[in-house]
Amino acid sequence: MTLKPRARKWSLVAHIVSAGLWIGMDAVLGILVCTALISGDAAVVTTSLRALDLFAVWPMLIAALLTLASGAVLGLGSKYGLVRYWWVAAKLAVNVVMALLILFALRPGIAEAVEHPEGLLYPVVVAPALLLFASVLSVFKPWGRVRKESHDPARPNDRPDQTLRTGRRGRGPEPVGARR
Repeated sequence: MTLKPRARKWSLVAHIVSAGLWIGMDAVLGILVCTALISGDAAVVTTSLRALDLFAVWPMLIAALLTLASGAVLGLGSKYGLVRYWWVAAKLAVNVVMALLILFALRPGIAEAVEHPEGLLYPVVVAPALLLFASVLSVFKPWGRVRKESHDPARPNDRPDQTLRTGRRGRGPEPVGARR
C-alpha cells in the first residue's frame, strides 16, 4: 500500500506535530521537576508536583500513541516500511519502549515524587535524549536496510521490461537498450 502524495503529507504533518508535542511535554516535565528540586518553598514544590500529576502521564501517552500511529501509517504507506530499514525499526522500538515507560515507570514515579522528587531526574534526562535520537534518525536515515535483497540468478531483474544481456567484457550484464 502506497500513500498518495496528499495523504502522505498530511500523515507527515500529524507525525511531526505529535512528536513536537511530545518533545514539548518532556521539556515542561523537566522544568517542573527541576523547579520542585531547586525550590525551597513548599508551596512551589507542591504546585510543581501537582502540575506533573495533571499532564505528565495521560497527555504524554496520547502524544506517544499519536506519534506511533502516524509513524506506522507513514511506514506502511512508503518505501521505508516498518522494519525494512534499521533507522525506522529503531524509531519504532524507541517509540514503543518510551510509551511503555510512560505507563509503567513514569506514572508510579509521579505518585512517589511527593516524597522523593529526585526520582524523576532519570525520565527528565533519558526521554529528551531518546526523542532527540529519533529525530536525528529521521533526518540522517543511517544504517541501510535490515536485510539485503537477495539476487536470484533465475530472476536477474524484477522488472520484465528490462531484460539483461551479457557479454560486456567483464563488466557484467547490461539492461537491454542501455546506452554504451
